Amino acid sequence: MTFPVIGVVGGGQLARMMAPAATALGFELRVLAEGEDVSAVSAVPTSPVGDYRDLDALLEFSQGLDVMTFDHEHVPTEHLRVLQAAGVNVQPGPDALVNAQDKLVMRAAIDRLELPNPTWASVEDVEALVAFGEQTGWPVVLKMPRGGYDGKGVRIVDSPEEARQTTEWFEAMAPLLAEAKVDFSRELSALVARTPDGESRAWPVVHTIQVDGVCDEVIAPAQDIPLEVAAAAEDAAVRIANELGVTGVMAVEMFETPGVGAGFLINELAMRPHNTGHWTQDGSVTSQFEQHLRAVLNLPLGATDVLGPIVVMKNFLGGDNQELFSAYPMAMASEPAAKIHCYGKEVRPGRKIGHVNLVGASAADVDSVRQRATTVANIIRDGRAPARPGPGNSEEHS
Repeated sequence: MTFPVIGVVGGGQLARMMAPAATALGFELRVLAEGEDVSAVSAVPTSPVGDYRDLDALLEFSQGLDVMTFDHEHVPTEHLRVLQAAGVNVQPGPDALVNAQDKLVMRAAIDRLELPNPTWASVEDVEALVAFGEQTGWPVVLKMPRGGYDGKGVRIVDSPEEARQTTEWFEAMAPLLAEAKVDFSRELSALVARTPDGESRAWPVVHTIQVDGVCDEVIAPAQDIPLEVAAAAEDAAVRIANELGVTGVMAVEMFETPGVGAGFLINELAMRPHNTGHWTQDGSVTSQFEQHLRAVLNLPLGATDVLGPIVVMKNFLGGDNQELFSAYPMAMASEPAAKIHCYGKEVRPGRKIGHVNLVGASAADVDSVRQRATTVANIIRDGRAPARPGPGNSEEHS
């Protein structure tokens, strides 16, 4: 019996969470890991260490693979073109992936597709940034086109005076992306998967909550979203996938803008499984990780139905508790229905180390489901039961 061999470039938690799906389907997963201690190594037996920026390492890793895919978007585009020319089945391909690698390319593509974009410009220097701010109004958002994630490489510029303090950004990378700061009610994510043959399936649009630029919580499906906005956002994601030739899972992060245009503006693209899709592991018929493997292998895609009226995903970051397992008995006892996913990472303050999924019995219970998921996550993070809210001792829940 011969089953396909899938290679994943990057050994983070996304590669790690592809492993159970691959095992269930009988696929062999291999990972090109950044080091011996990265997240996926303990879950994937074949995890050679190599630099994704090294073409020779990529070519060596590609030997024996049926398909190569990614845990992140940072592999140099020119390397991917060489791999393709050498006959490697790269999914998604470089022509699609560049739209997730380079925010300037992405903004131009969204304009070309006539989908809702914030006002933006490519700015070569400080004076061009000042001119953009004077034209659109302050504040503006300055972004490095390549390499940023989880809020890194993003800076809010409030005035011409602050703009003139960004010289080091232009010295590091130019041109940069300038965007008008969007007045939005909440952030959304539309997740879709597409095969090389063009089959696509989308999950419901979800509400995402960011804290300090990092995804903190996801509510699926997004509550109280107008049907026409949800449908338009889903359609936009499918259209982007089709028009750009995306394969695998893609997340389209959006700003909800009630009363403006279609009711949303597109923020960023990610062409891989994404934090805003982790809820699908326990809340959807097909998880984003299984779907990604199906898609890059050009297999029929799985159903994306939600397994309950409400699903909440809550991230937990590194905190006081260094011995995460020591908190499991208390965390599991506090909410037996919760599903805990831990990434096998060294605990460091502010580092993503796991998440909790919880399916609710009723959409009316969304606040309760969020609080219960948060309680489990906080117990693991802190290693102790959360303080009981009371006079002078209340815990704000975002």
